[in-house]
Amino acid sequence: MDQVIVASVRKWKVPVPGDPKQLHELSLDEYIGSGKFGIAYTSSLGFLDKAAVESGSRSPWMLCPVTQVEETKPMIKVLPVWAATFIPSTILAQVHTLFIKQGTVLDRSMGPHFEIPPACLTAFVTISMLMSLAIYDRYFVPVARHYTKRPRGITLLQRMGIGFMLHVIVMITACLAERKRLSVAREHNIIGKNEVVPLSIFILLLQFVLMGVADNFVEAAKIEFFYDQA
Repeated sequence: MDQVIVASVRKWKVPVPGDPKQLHELSLDEYIGSGKFGIAYTSSLGFLDKAAVESGSRSPWMLCPVTQVEETKPMIKVLPVWAATFIPSTILAQVHTLFIKQGTVLDRSMGPHFEIPPACLTAFVTISMLMSLAIYDRYFVPVARHYTKRPRGITLLQRMGIGFMLHVIVMITACLAERKRLSVAREHNIIGKNEVVPLSIFILLLQFVLMGVADNFVEAAKIEFFYDQA
C-alpha cells in the first residue's frame, strides 16, 4: 500500500491511459509461480492508477502492477468507516469513567438487603449485549431477511448505523441523568461532595442496558465488517 501511494504521488502529473490494458501488470505465469492471483482493473480511486503507469523507472516505489493497486483500493475505502468508529469507541469509554462515577454517588440499593457495587455496574453492559445478540440473531435477522432478501437481514453498514443512533440515545440519556443528579444534589446541598444522592440507580441502569444493545450493533458489526472486507 505504501508503494502504491508513494508511486501515485510521485507521478501525479503523469496521465493515466484510457485503455486499462496499457497499465503495468505481471504475467499470469508470474502470479502462478508466486501462489498469488491477479485482480482485474476497476475504475474507482483513479488517482492510484498512476502507480501502474510505466514512466521509465521500474522501482517498486515508482511502478506497481495493477493487482497491487487494486489490493490497495478497497483498504483505503474502508478507512472512512474505521475513522467513523472512533466516536462510538470514545462513548464506550464512558462506561468505565463517567457512568461508574455516576454510580458511586447514586442510591445503589436494590431491595432492603442488597446494594450494587459501582464497579459491577459494567456487568449490565455485557449481559445486555449477550441477550440482544441472541435476540438479534434468532428473531431480527430472520424477519429482516424475509423483507430484504439479504442473508444477514440488513447490511453491516446499516447495522453499524443503527448502533450509532443508539449511542446518541445513550449519551442523551446520560446527559439527562447527570442533569437530574445535579439537580437533586443541589436540592440537598451536597453538590461537589462524595455523599450519596437520593436518586435511584435504575435511571443509570438504563444507560448500561442501552450501551449493551448499541455495542451489539456497532462493535459486533464492526469486527464482522472488517474481517469480511479483508
